[in-house]
Amino acid sequence: MSAILVQGYHSLKGELKIQGSKNAALPMMAAALLHKGTTVLRHVPRIQDVYCMMGILESMGCVCDLRDHVLTIDAGEVTDIRIPKEGGKAMRSSIVLLGALLGRCREAFVHYPGGCSIGSRPIDMHLEALSRLGAEIREEEGVLHALAPRLEGNHIHLPFPSVGATENVLLAAAAARGTTVLTGAAREPEVEELCRMLEAMGAGIRGLGTSRLEIRGTDNPGSVVRDVPGDRIVTGTCLSAVMACGGEAVLRRSSPGHLECVIGTMKKMGARIKVREDVLEIRMSGRPKAVSVETGPYPGFPTDLQSVFMVLMALSEGTGYLKETVFEARFATAKELHKMGAAIIIEGDEACITGRPGLRGARVQARDLRGGAALAVAGLAAEGETRITDCHHIFRGYEDLCGDLQSLGAVIRREK
Repeated sequence: MSAILVQGYHSLKGELKIQGSKNAALPMMAAALLHKGTTVLRHVPRIQDVYCMMGILESMGCVCDLRDHVLTIDAGEVTDIRIPKEGGKAMRSSIVLLGALLGRCREAFVHYPGGCSIGSRPIDMHLEALSRLGAEIREEEGVLHALAPRLEGNHIHLPFPSVGATENVLLAAAAARGTTVLTGAAREPEVEELCRMLEAMGAGIRGLGTSRLEIRGTDNPGSVVRDVPGDRIVTGTCLSAVMACGGEAVLRRSSPGHLECVIGTMKKMGARIKVREDVLEIRMSGRPKAVSVETGPYPGFPTDLQSVFMVLMALSEGTGYLKETVFEARFATAKELHKMGAAIIIEGDEACITGRPGLRGARVQARDLRGGAALAVAGLAAEGETRITDCHHIFRGYEDLCGDLQSLGAVIRREK
């Protein structure tokens, strides 16, 4: 397995362009199934999860072509309605293909999805919501078989604003008869981007950016050319790297409007940040100031940046607290940070973190996608060398984390 080697104690300075959003690209790829023709997505990140989704679509009969960062998907013929077990187990986002397949083919076979081990993340809400649109779903030898001869608009309420469940409802409702009213919907920017794509394909959607969506289906979704927005989590990771090491950076295509809560927290910790349209400028000197952070659905603090903020708080002046309200197993990275000298005490869903002037290099393991990136940031602020193993998790969501950080002056490289 590949590893990442990091040499710490180098301040950062430079400029980079943020990759396309993983969490936006994957449901947009699923939406391409609704159109019996060609869909073009631009600014697509070249990451493992995108390649995995391409493989799943190709197994169904689609033709996918990713050149540079432009992805063309020809879904003129769908020859198989089964999501391969390997693809479904490798990537949790494959579950959004359930709504898309029901919208296109009115039938689907899917395995329970996999992905990072950061919590149980049940899909009961997905299945209940789709059943409200007319789908009959039963389990057959560990495989979910969904059948919907007719999809009809309905009123649906989600008891928790699940991003995946919201996306599944959108994809199925966009091809259903009549109007669907969805309350309790997730408000994440990636959901709004999917709404805009479905609108461009011919669906009518009201309430973008709110928890109440009205979706009017279309019986003939059309072709579209769409740009994937910049990845707000990659942006947050790079901003955190500058805060951990000190220095300054300019991040282009950074989607700052999607990071207001994060930017506000970073300013409280001592970062000087300027926003210019789609560009962020950050300057940091001295240690971060301790704060208390609680994760939550958008527009709250994103759980995907909890691990990297744990690193910042481990370096801060004072004692801070992190409360995780979304995924119960997201504190796994704390065990690895302990090896680097971090003072972190976990009690239930809360972490108490006493900051220290620096960390020490160590051999650590990337236990999940975001935690692995956080360890890279920790290595930048640690004395000596840090070796991060099991980096395949990182490559699921970061196109070139080492290259991005190198462009800012970091001493980091991938070892094969």
